[in-house]
Amino acid sequence: MNKQAFTLAFITVLIWGSTFAAIRASLHGGYTAGHLVLFRYLIASALFAIYALWPGVKFKLPVKKDVLPLLALGFVGISIYHTGVTFGEITVSSGTAGMLIGAAPIFTAIIAVIALKEKLGTFGWIGLGIGFVGILLITVGSSGSSFTLSSGAMLLVMATIATSIFFVFQKPFFRRYKPIELTAYVTWSGTIPFFIFSPGLFDTVQQASMEANLAAIYVGIFPAGVAYVTWSTALSLGNASSVTSMMYLEPAVAVFFGWVWLNELPSVLSLIGGAVALLGVITINVLGRRHLMKKYRTPAYNRNTS
Repeated sequence: MNKQAFTLAFITVLIWGSTFAAIRASLHGGYTAGHLVLFRYLIASALFAIYALWPGVKFKLPVKKDVLPLLALGFVGISIYHTGVTFGEITVSSGTAGMLIGAAPIFTAIIAVIALKEKLGTFGWIGLGIGFVGILLITVGSSGSSFTLSSGAMLLVMATIATSIFFVFQKPFFRRYKPIELTAYVTWSGTIPFFIFSPGLFDTVQQASMEANLAAIYVGIFPAGVAYVTWSTALSLGNASSVTSMMYLEPAVAVFFGWVWLNELPSVLSLIGGAVALLGVITINVLGRRHLMKKYRTPAYNRNTS
């Protein structure tokens, strides 16, 4: 992964890591899960519409053959994912939610290898394994022995698989669309199903606390808008499995924001898990990259592939 892709992915993970605490704050402050997911994506959709219509901006319209695939991407990556995350956080803490979503690199790497024929390499797989151990340690440390696969946890697992599919299958579209164009299309298409939650939205916004409204506006502008653009740009510049491995840092960020914002104190085991997850990212993006570059530059490899 090059430096620009790494930087953009890192910024994205910081923003996304704060999302889980913000969602919990909105839910605790008077929002229903359905109203929250609709409200934040109305904001994100409006922002992309303003950009697309801004004077002087060249915004490419999707070609006919891409319309249905883009609708499908929006449904999987936006509608299913955010429904799973938001409804899942009704019963699951923000830190635990971040940890479960942190498993996305495992699914993404497997799908990318199968669907896109990406090469991960030995160290890449080792890094994924290390990162997964880190996720398990954080989960046990934050949830304790009482953690079970509740309905909320199952919704978050569903969301994890959905976002992994989304990350992999959006990559071919970068050959035809700029990251911000692609993000806008999937955001608009993914917002449409959320209108099922529209009854009573205005009353909820009026009755919610100031903190809840500010948190809802924040997740609409930054995690749902800005961060998806920076993430798509990172994916367009790098290997899907390597870029997505940065999500191993997201649980640690989620635990931090849960601690600062919601007073969800992390345990020592959670902190150890965060360090192990970071080691997994380093293994994939430093050792894994060097190993693949060295392998592809060897004369024996070049002769066998010529």
